[in-house]
Amino acid sequence: MRFIHTSDWHLGKNLEGRSRIEEQRKFCKDFIEIVKEKQVDLVIIAGDVYDTHNPSAEAEKLFYDTISKIAENGERCVFIISGNHDNPDRLSAITPLAQEQGIIVLGKPYSQAQTMDYKGYKIVDAKPGMTKLIINGEKVNIASLPYPSEKRLNEIIYTISEDSKKSSEEELVGTELKEAAVTIEESHDKKMQKTYSQKVGEIFKKLEEDFEEEAINIAVSHIFVVGGETSESERPIQLGGSLLVEKKDLPRKSDYIALGHLHKPQRISEYVNAYYSGSPLQYSKDERNYAKGAYVVDIKAGENPIVEKIYFNNYKPIEVFSAKGIDEAIKICQENKERDIWSFFEIETDKVISALELKEMKDLLKDIIEIKPILKNVKNYDSVVIKEKGMAEIFRDFYSFTRGVEPKGELMDIFMEIVSEGGQD
Repeated sequence: MRFIHTSDWHLGKNLEGRSRIEEQRKFCKDFIEIVKEKQVDLVIIAGDVYDTHNPSAEAEKLFYDTISKIAENGERCVFIISGNHDNPDRLSAITPLAQEQGIIVLGKPYSQAQTMDYKGYKIVDAKPGMTKLIINGEKVNIASLPYPSEKRLNEIIYTISEDSKKSSEEELVGTELKEAAVTIEESHDKKMQKTYSQKVGEIFKKLEEDFEEEAINIAVSHIFVVGGETSESERPIQLGGSLLVEKKDLPRKSDYIALGHLHKPQRISEYVNAYYSGSPLQYSKDERNYAKGAYVVDIKAGENPIVEKIYFNNYKPIEVFSAKGIDEAIKICQENKERDIWSFFEIETDKVISALELKEMKDLLKDIIEIKPILKNVKNYDSVVIKEKGMAEIFRDFYSFTRGVEPKGELMDIFMEIVSEGGQD
């Protein structure tokens, strides 16, 4: 059986207010072709489909069209979980339509699929957090843990405890029942006092009870594992370390662990086959130093998987340019004006860069995201700027550069009024 592991599409994401949707369209089109060319049986998307809880209609349509073409009306299984950027309810709202096409969407931890029979595969059993499939004659068990916020995690622990309590009540009566109830309550209290990582590990152990030696056993989750390499574009979920998952709490009985959240592709452990596929595009300037892609995995029951890294096109590279002076920066713009890139500039200078010079750069090279002056021999840049130009001109230059038009009339009056009040204080 062959599957592809991807994650962190972040459809609808911007770069400093600039839309990335055209690059994402190109990626989705190429991804559909890759899935077909590689003859993939199963596609796993490990969370962060969208960049926000309230994605645009454009981003949602792109996602629906893409997964529909990948699934080919049930010829291929598409397995999707939510990430910390996704609204789990909104993501899984498409379930009635997705289900008809062989697309499994799990929004919250302990959510479950439904048994179904499709052209290319079968869902033979479905429990909270566990989906059992038959693909190409192979038994495939997928343990899933969509992004578990601390609140959702505690809800699962409570559910597991209640199930244990109910099971004990059915087996015991009288004094034995009371004693068992007290023991279970104490056990529940101890579980709630455990760390986030321990709770995640406990859930994985519970899910692994449904793994089988003669089956392919896969785990899918959207979590931050200790030791993972981060980038600037990820929204932190660890909150000072409290939501980190230790490697020892990963599901060790899994043949492959498909992870989402970190944007750099990486194997997270030497002892288990746990991988972050990374995001498909460069979403911040510190991501420009490594290639983007996904993992194609060939796997059989009882055998170590063969993991192949495949690479995606870089549709619009992010470049960071360093220049010694504004003249060199303008020259860089001239040399790169035919390229379709996102650019950041760091310019060494001992004088204020004028609005005309900034405009010349932007006229030559579109999609300049940032121009950062690196000041030489200037102790106090703010005082130099104010002395040379005055507050009104500084504001006019800044507004013109960021908005493309000059501030006029009432806006300038309000600004100068604020400046005057500030001076009086």
